[in-house]
Amino acid sequence: MNQMVTPKFGVGAPLRRKEDAPLLTGKGIYTADYMPDGCLHSVVVRSAMAHARISLENVDDIRAMEGVHLVLTGAELAGKTMPCQVGLKQIDGSNYPVPDQPVLCSDEVRYVGDAIAFIVADSVSAARDAADMLEVDYDPLDVVVGIEDALAPDAVKVWPEFDSNVAFTFGQGDAAKTDEAFAKAAKTVSIDVVNNRIVANYMELRGCVAEFSSETDRFKLTLGTQGGHGLRGVICGILGLEQDKLQVITPEVGGGFGTKMFCYREYPLAMIAAQELGRPVRWNGERMDHFVTDAHGRDNLTHAELALDADNRILGLKVHVKAAMGAYLHQFAPFIPFVGTSMSSGLYDIPAVFAKVEGVYMHTVPTDAFRGAGRPEAAYLIERLIDKAGEETGLGPVEIRKRNFIRQDQLPYTTQTGRMYDTGDFAGHLDKALDVADWAGFKARQEASAAAGKYRGIGLCSYIEACAFAGGEEATLELDEKGSLTLLIGTQTNGQGHATAYSQVVAEEFGVAIEDVDVIQGDTDRVRKGGGTGGSRSIPIGLPSVREAGRTLVKKVKELAADRLEAGIEDLELDSGLVRVVGTDQQVTLAEIVAEAGETLSAREEVKQSENTYPNGTHVCEVEVDPDTGDVDLTNYVIIDDFGVTVNPLLLAGQVHGGAASAVSQALCEQTVYDEDGQLLTASLLDYRMLRAADLPDIHFETRNIPSTTNAMGIKGAGEAGTIGGCAAVMNAVQMALKDGAGVSNLVDMPATPIRVWEAIQSAG
Repeated sequence: MNQMVTPKFGVGAPLRRKEDAPLLTGKGIYTADYMPDGCLHSVVVRSAMAHARISLENVDDIRAMEGVHLVLTGAELAGKTMPCQVGLKQIDGSNYPVPDQPVLCSDEVRYVGDAIAFIVADSVSAARDAADMLEVDYDPLDVVVGIEDALAPDAVKVWPEFDSNVAFTFGQGDAAKTDEAFAKAAKTVSIDVVNNRIVANYMELRGCVAEFSSETDRFKLTLGTQGGHGLRGVICGILGLEQDKLQVITPEVGGGFGTKMFCYREYPLAMIAAQELGRPVRWNGERMDHFVTDAHGRDNLTHAELALDADNRILGLKVHVKAAMGAYLHQFAPFIPFVGTSMSSGLYDIPAVFAKVEGVYMHTVPTDAFRGAGRPEAAYLIERLIDKAGEETGLGPVEIRKRNFIRQDQLPYTTQTGRMYDTGDFAGHLDKALDVADWAGFKARQEASAAAGKYRGIGLCSYIEACAFAGGEEATLELDEKGSLTLLIGTQTNGQGHATAYSQVVAEEFGVAIEDVDVIQGDTDRVRKGGGTGGSRSIPIGLPSVREAGRTLVKKVKELAADRLEAGIEDLELDSGLVRVVGTDQQVTLAEIVAEAGETLSAREEVKQSENTYPNGTHVCEVEVDPDTGDVDLTNYVIIDDFGVTVNPLLLAGQVHGGAASAVSQALCEQTVYDEDGQLLTASLLDYRMLRAADLPDIHFETRNIPSTTNAMGIKGAGEAGTIGGCAAVMNAVQMALKDGAGVSNLVDMPATPIRVWEAIQSAG
């Protein structure tokens, strides 16, 4: 048997991140570190009420305050609105109306945190003092929070001009076919699940610095993003600018998770102020701003039913998702539950599916994409439903899955919602996960826990997701007169390690170290175009273009070197900045080749793919519950994933660990709570519990890869997968622990906080 050799630099090499040194030594530059000369500071006055008519009483007095340079209100910004960029057809084929979200509210506010005024002053403290002095007269209106309350027939309408609080109704699959499947079912199983609203809470809070040059008639906007090109397009649309009038600079970014993909009101406001004042304007958000302004994630109520035949094979699936939109339709918000329901059937061979989605308005912060963006919600639903089917049929969680998995000989397989799974071995990674987690030995561990007065449970989730969506990402590789290599690409790192991963491929093509490759992202003037980072796209979509650009540039270099060395191209090799004739001492440096060419050498390529990639895998989680306190302790966590091709095992493990931690945090801790007046009760990290390092056991992670056929390098996206597989595995384990230990028969849903778990135990007697 041949042993696989780990490459030194290229794809598959477990290289440490080259970008870490400046970050760990405090030399990284973030938005908050950027302070141009003459910079002014700003704050946003936000609504203190969830729903009210408003008027501003003393704006002129505030403008006259010492140190205040500008006060913008809705009166000055009439007609400027924040866009929703999703246009999907409803079930009946109609378009859904999209209400205006003003950049600044002038007469009515619809959630606590809605923006009312923008104040610019000499200092942050001066701007805050002015904001505190601004008199906002609130005429309170009725409020509705909570999905079911918003859908009640007599509910307060967030938008009275609409018939109800239903923002849109989408459908996927075949309703009639699914009804026929249910009509011939031997058994049906149903479930109702909650996907709790969560707040991203990245380490680096949002901020921006806007500058305007009257000489060039151009703006420069510095801020943390997940892609400057897309953000530039949205901002220019709001302000009526041509895109060449705005340069977006993204320095280091301290976390994104989807939530830094969007345009927020502070960005156009700072630009308007910078142009009007002729000075740079800076806004830095605080943690409270994040809780009441940045888009929230998840927040679904879902009912689903499964139809089974006499052999417990699935005949059909019905899904009804009620997805909270908040007070407005945020930038990509309607697409999130839509893409989620497209993955409703998971890994299972289900011949009839119909999934319905209703978006729901209520007086809360708008929702949008958060890590996984619809796919975690879909995996959570189907994997909890399958567990329940295993319980009600007596097959148990393993056999019900194996009996209904899509088999390898059925691949490629097109689901009833149009997803085309190309490769995988679903039973294979399930078996491997069960073996590593010692599923067979669980009963003995459960008995030992019982003897110690604890409840033990084990749960699993076998997931699949769609990511690295169809399209391409342009990569430009340059070789300069010093022999230095520079890659320009329009994805955007938020901590994933792009510079290392991209450099590995360039280094492999040129025979140099990864430190010899400079990676440029985050400058819309230097990088011609870009799709940004989201949907686990950067490496699977970007890397094939990087590789192709590398190969094209290597060919150019060899053609020039062949003339100089009087050798055939096929006789040349690149290594350590040199081009050599193989087997001789004839060589020339890369710098000499560029000098002879008289200009920087470059190659630009964009490799496109026409279908998504579909990573998949199995998570197994084991928990122990203390019945006296309700505390849930994770004792073991195993992940076996299929990511097609592994580019860098260290980077991959980091992404999977982080995603799984996010899922565990949602499952056990995170809880966004509004009171009946629409006040956010969990608006700080004192009230909003997040996972701590001590809450996680060591995670066993390994891959069982089958290359993708839709991606040029066989890669399947990995950045969100840990989040997608995690919640159901945790909650299925908690459910087993409470059922076996305390006889809890009702579904326990997220978050399984100690008080909720304790109350479930008490209610079971």
